[in-house]
Amino acid sequence: MTTATTTPDYSYEDGVGMLCNIEPDPAAEITQTIIHSVICAFGLFGNLLVITTYVFHKKAKTMTDVYLFNVAMADLIFVVALPLIIYNEQHKWFMGTAACKILRSAYSINLYSGMLLLACISGDRYVAIVHARRSFGSRSSALIYSRVICLVVWLSTAALTLPTLIYTKRFEENNGKASCEMSFDNNETAKLMKVLVPSLQMGVGFMLPLVVMLLCYSSVVFTLLRAKSSQRHKAVRVVLAVVVVFILCHLPYNVTLLVHTTVLFTQRDCGEEKLKFQVLTISRSVAYLHCCLNPILYAFVGVKFRAHFKQIIKDLCCFSKYFISSTRASRGTSEICISGVRISDGSNHVSSFSA
Repeated sequence: MTTATTTPDYSYEDGVGMLCNIEPDPAAEITQTIIHSVICAFGLFGNLLVITTYVFHKKAKTMTDVYLFNVAMADLIFVVALPLIIYNEQHKWFMGTAACKILRSAYSINLYSGMLLLACISGDRYVAIVHARRSFGSRSSALIYSRVICLVVWLSTAALTLPTLIYTKRFEENNGKASCEMSFDNNETAKLMKVLVPSLQMGVGFMLPLVVMLLCYSSVVFTLLRAKSSQRHKAVRVVLAVVVVFILCHLPYNVTLLVHTTVLFTQRDCGEEKLKFQVLTISRSVAYLHCCLNPILYAFVGVKFRAHFKQIIKDLCCFSKYFISSTRASRGTSEICISGVRISDGSNHVSSFSA
């Protein structure tokens, strides 16, 4: 995440002490806008489907269901805020300070809550598969445990996001333009926060979930390979896909962020600095892509979830047919289907069909 400071001591300079002026490439801006538009569209569509399915059909019955619902909510918050975040990066900021703080905090909220919840999912799958006999008791008690864990995750996310929320300001630049960036009043605060914020992102938002996922899913894969089941290879492929996609999406950005942080207060070459910021921008877009893939990796791979999703599609088709037929006054009857039941309101006959 790019940060700004009102003090000049932490700007990067070239070999003769002149400040570097990194102007965005118009072609790169257009490409970035297209990529982020795709991320917004698919992220909004996929996560809304997950939330809709859980709200109207597949009620949360397991701990993983509760975690998946919260992951979808975290991703939805981010994809809704992403268009305004990108607009702010490319144009003059036109909204107030409060909106500036909220939108800048959206990425941190998604990062911490989403990654920690994915770690919770891996832990839940570890207990369910490796220690199948261990349980939290009844279904109701398991749901209570999962909701308490989600509450702790959201509270932790709020605490970790506080630096971004506090220090993000509507920043007036010398050229008359305004931007929404992190801004500091003194050098010591700038030095602390410019190291603390990316360190928390890398440590809590990437390394901790990655270690938990690797430990849990390695045990899960080992247990599945020992099991005599025709579905074990499919389950192993799903687990491997989850881990590989997580690493591919987030490792490049975190490595680049680590390099950026380690040389933050040293004199750097302008050419290398421009290249690093280009890589940082590209890798950050790849990290954003993960919010589109979460619904596919975690929800739609489940047979029961897909069945409930198909039922929603059937109900929507039936409702659309009902409203179309109801507009035709010449017909005395119309039909409505709800969860596999067809009801004709022009007579007393009720018939059902197989879902």
